[in-house]
Amino acid sequence: MVDNGYERQFTYVYGAVSPIQGELDWMISPKMNTEQMNQFLLQVSAAHPEEFIVMVVDGASSHRSQDLRVPGNIRLHRLPGYSPQLNPQEHVWDELREKEFPNRVFESMAAVVGQLEEGLPRMAANTQALRSLTAWPWIVSLILNAHYNKPLPIMTECLHFAVCCEVF
Repeated sequence: MVDNGYERQFTYVYGAVSPIQGELDWMISPKMNTEQMNQFLLQVSAAHPEEFIVMVVDGASSHRSQDLRVPGNIRLHRLPGYSPQLNPQEHVWDELREKEFPNRVFESMAAVVGQLEEGLPRMAANTQALRSLTAWPWIVSLILNAHYNKPLPIMTECLHFAVCCEVF
């Protein structure tokens, strides 16, 4: 028997992006479950108390749980299965991986979390880049037409961000 020396660990990032405003809300979590999703929903709701939020989610079990508590100013909209191309948040994750984790090996999960804690605020501060990544013409048209003379909603999506680390 040969020990391969690998240990798999995960951390998750819940993320919500507004394609029109270029705003990013995020939460790093050691788990992806209904309790953590509830915390993230409360965080987003509290950050945007005057907005009505349409949060686009995938089919993760924590997005469908009967124990999920959705704040009054948020409505969840589930994407069809196997359709990540409809989700602008996917581009945010790709950009995060490309800019903050290119060709890097981390010695610990704490180092990965530290990189996330540095990179996510940097990404969130660049609203123009977030708009460029996520404000696809059909999304802009849909939002503007659906909310003519009304405040614009924040469209969001929550996904996990998993990182595998080598342990020596």
